[in-house]
Amino acid sequence: MAPSRGPVTLARTLHATLENHKGPVHVVRYAKGTAKYILSGGQDRTVRLWNPDLGTEIKVYSAHGYEVLSISVSHDNSKFASSGGDRSVFLWDVVTGQTIRRIAGHMGKIFAVEFNEDASVLASGSYDSTVRLWDLRSQNRQAIQTLEEARDAVQTIYVGRSSIITGSVDGYVRTYDLRMGELRSDFIGHPVTAVVPSQDGQTYLVTTLDAHVRLMDMSTGKMLNDFTGHTNASYRCRSCFDHAEASVICGDEKGMVWAWDLLDATPLQPNPPPKVHEKVITWVEHHPMEANELVTASADGTVKVWRHST
Repeated sequence: MAPSRGPVTLARTLHATLENHKGPVHVVRYAKGTAKYILSGGQDRTVRLWNPDLGTEIKVYSAHGYEVLSISVSHDNSKFASSGGDRSVFLWDVVTGQTIRRIAGHMGKIFAVEFNEDASVLASGSYDSTVRLWDLRSQNRQAIQTLEEARDAVQTIYVGRSSIITGSVDGYVRTYDLRMGELRSDFIGHPVTAVVPSQDGQTYLVTTLDAHVRLMDMSTGKMLNDFTGHTNASYRCRSCFDHAEASVICGDEKGMVWAWDLLDATPLQPNPPPKVHEKVITWVEHHPMEANELVTASADGTVKVWRHST
């Protein structure tokens, strides 16, 4: 990964505030490709579909009986999966708003759910310390595989073409090579709340509850860089790369959005950043295609869309 060394600026101009959730918002995800939609899930047991351009709510998806903690959107944006306190994964039709399927099997709340590339398989990670893989083309209701290596809650999952990466409260990032049938465990030493690989798959960002974001080498498990300054000791926060992967972004427990240069780990200006949410920022995600937009979700009940000033 060789990011360009130009001036890196974070989208810090507030474009829209989305505030129909009642209580904390735990997750916000962009639709795939150039589609102009986002989905958010919260403590109020709803998933909400928004147009971030207009700042308007399009649809509310209500079937969960407990808080919504994770959302994954399929490659063609026709369906999405959500999970949370229900101990079941909910599969939704975006247009009709109906649940296509409910997938049960976990023994605790489900922190993470993620589709594979063609949405034929779904992975879910739970408080019960397992990751379960579900074949969505099969009528069989049993998991096709259960990964049981974690010793504590699984908080985050990434599903690649031939690998699955998980992060657990036990302090490990585990990479399952599905083709080779191999497992590599990287001991980070602190509860892992998020793992986000780079686009070329050579590195990944890991967010942990010791207020560090680390850039790790995917093949060796060696730490390449360490990003600090933010506050993150108690809540699941998520870091991500910016659009060009030249910087790293993370929201923190004081309501600030931090950014660092990827190569030298220096905080980008302003340092410290301004407080933009009233409570902890639970999720930050960059638009998959456009360089000038990112979105944040917070326990203050709002989702905010940020752009570069023009």
